[in-house]
Amino acid sequence: MEQNLSYQSWNEQLKEIKENSFSELDEASIMRAIQQMDSEETSNEWKAAAAAARYERKHKRDERINELLKEILKSGELSNYTCTVIIHIAEKEMDITWFEFGFPKIRETDHSQGKKKKLAVLEDMLTKAVSQADYFLEMKEVVDKACQSPLDMDTQERVSYWVRLLPELKEVLLEAKADASAYKETITGIYASKEKKKNLDQAVQKVEELTEQWEYASAEENAESEALQKLSRMTGLTEVKKKVEQYYYYLQYEKERGRAGLQVGSGQSLNMIITGNPGTGKTSIARLIAELYFQMGVLPENNFVEADRSRLVGAYVGQTEEKTKQVIEEASGGVLFIDEAYALKREGSQGSDYGQAAVDTIVSAMTSGEHAGKFAVIMAGYPDEMRHFLWSNPGLRSRFPTSNYIELPDYTMDELLSIGEKAALDMDFTLSKGAVTEMRKRLEKEQVDESFGNARAVHQILNEAVFKQGAAAAFNNSITQHKMTVLEKEAFETEDSTHANEPLEELEKLIGLRSVKEEVKQLSSFVQIQKQRENHGLPSVPIQLHAVFTGPPGTGKTTVAAIYSRILKQLGLLKRGHLITAGRSDLVAGYTGQTALKTKQIIRRALGGVLFVDEAYSLLQGTQDFGKEAVDTLVEEMTKHNENLVVILAGYEAPVKKLLESNPGIASRFKKQIHFPPYSPEELLAILELYIEEYGYAMEEETRNMLYKTLEVTEINGNGRAMKDMVEAAIQVQAYHLVHGADKRENLKLLKKEDFALLMEGEDDYGNRGN
Repeated sequence: MEQNLSYQSWNEQLKEIKENSFSELDEASIMRAIQQMDSEETSNEWKAAAAAARYERKHKRDERINELLKEILKSGELSNYTCTVIIHIAEKEMDITWFEFGFPKIRETDHSQGKKKKLAVLEDMLTKAVSQADYFLEMKEVVDKACQSPLDMDTQERVSYWVRLLPELKEVLLEAKADASAYKETITGIYASKEKKKNLDQAVQKVEELTEQWEYASAEENAESEALQKLSRMTGLTEVKKKVEQYYYYLQYEKERGRAGLQVGSGQSLNMIITGNPGTGKTSIARLIAELYFQMGVLPENNFVEADRSRLVGAYVGQTEEKTKQVIEEASGGVLFIDEAYALKREGSQGSDYGQAAVDTIVSAMTSGEHAGKFAVIMAGYPDEMRHFLWSNPGLRSRFPTSNYIELPDYTMDELLSIGEKAALDMDFTLSKGAVTEMRKRLEKEQVDESFGNARAVHQILNEAVFKQGAAAAFNNSITQHKMTVLEKEAFETEDSTHANEPLEELEKLIGLRSVKEEVKQLSSFVQIQKQRENHGLPSVPIQLHAVFTGPPGTGKTTVAAIYSRILKQLGLLKRGHLITAGRSDLVAGYTGQTALKTKQIIRRALGGVLFVDEAYSLLQGTQDFGKEAVDTLVEEMTKHNENLVVILAGYEAPVKKLLESNPGIASRFKKQIHFPPYSPEELLAILELYIEEYGYAMEEETRNMLYKTLEVTEINGNGRAMKDMVEAAIQVQAYHLVHGADKRENLKLLKKEDFALLMEGEDDYGNRGN
């Protein structure tokens, strides 16, 4: 938990908060402060600020706000600030449109069932309105208690006006409801009481008059579209907000031209393309645009229909057209939203894929027939895929003017953290400062390529943290108020962040490789100093992290590459610090066009870490040119991903040198070369002893001496990996001796020299292992 500040410090913070407008309040910071205070330090004004901040974010009075207001009202005399907050919330809550679409019109000529159906709708509307009036009357009591002395401000005048109107409005609503019920009772067959109908009409007219007076008090305040208000509350998206707002005012301009009797509908398309990476809000923006179209009257219905390939594409000839037309019919009058639209036409699809038929049906409906001009199409997806999809469909592309393209950027780190804090508040949690720091680390680790989930990733990390903290609290029988409302940093920590060994220590523990260790430590030191120079505002030398590891198989290249990756992560140069090992078969495909795709897939897995290409020179082998395509793609992707990818090429020295000489682009990126010499007999014996100990075995000194002499004369080429094979073979031989031989040794852990007979008999075999 974080250290509490002094009472004086809290008062200073509160003074700053009170000087801000309600829209500037930071709910997360306020709640974090309240969580740290002692209960006696938490004044009503702090609670009022929390209630105001929460209302500004949610735009409705929820249970948490109600709890805060109840706590405030219990304490007796309240300050002007607290009164101002309560008046502000009351005004926002009461600023409503009572009956947005008006009452159903009941005519004398309607048949009895039609009248009863309309009366049921009317009664339901009036019942809800009475409940709303009761809610406002409860709020009136809160205002009366909180604000005993009147404040000189427009907001209170408006609230006072509504409060004076409330009793009469409730009475009229109840009268109308009673008259509706009385009229319904008279409907039998073709007969209905005209007198009761007249009473109902008069009561409804009174309701309409009073609600019009109510709404007139705030007519000027609600000039901006509700959809625009929702958009403005979304985190980030500055340029998108400007573009949508501009489009809104253009539609308003066209609306005014229509009222003036001028020609409208100058050809401005309502169809839109929204592109962005995962979790950037494509669907949310599309919904708001659909709302905006309806509110401005350019589309007759507030109708938003979502569709994807599964809803549009059929399995046989004719089914696709039928399914697509059904969805268009459903969207008529509103907006048809197609997410991941490029999935309609799959790359390289053959005649059995009917996705193109869906595209053609949509284009036809947009331009001709009964639905033309009566619905809008919004297509969304990832940027590159959408561009390719539209360029491969000229007829479709022409229906979406470039001015109607909206590209949603990835959220910045500060925006992601803001989204996380708001999401936590929605779950009635606050994040400690340590939790915010740990969440940042988690996001930085995941934010390596276009597949990063943005807001979606934030919600996933947050849900995992809630689960982890909740499960631990219940398991330890420590479910406290704090643990139910504050997420601490431990909830966001991952396994690798809490149990990570020092990579340089692991490097030192490796047997042999003295020159390699010096090279890696020298490179690590260089990187460290360059980062320090950057932090002090000094110019830094460009850091070359890509490397070439040369040497025979089994000399520790892959092991050192994994440690090197973790060192770079520790220094803050890689986000994940993992190792992906690849050979020719992982990168090169058997036919044209697939090698680049295969190579990019491996690189995507390696982003944030190290890609280790073993026997890299094999990429240039073979009669086809596919290996060269892999090398070219590798160079291209290294440039594209720059700081998110480190590549190590490994293999024998001479062939790797030939590979570098074959492509100037790749040679310029690999300036650091580290040679791995073969292990000496002493080092091989040490490796062998390490594996023996690791498997829980031991050997006598006589056996050790025999093995050393054998290693001195055996052609193993310094291959450390072969030592593991030897130990595993010896363990199997020992087991055979114990079960089937005359050897009745009691020590099951002991390996004798006869167990290593295979080493002495199969020297050539071991000399060739480990490739």
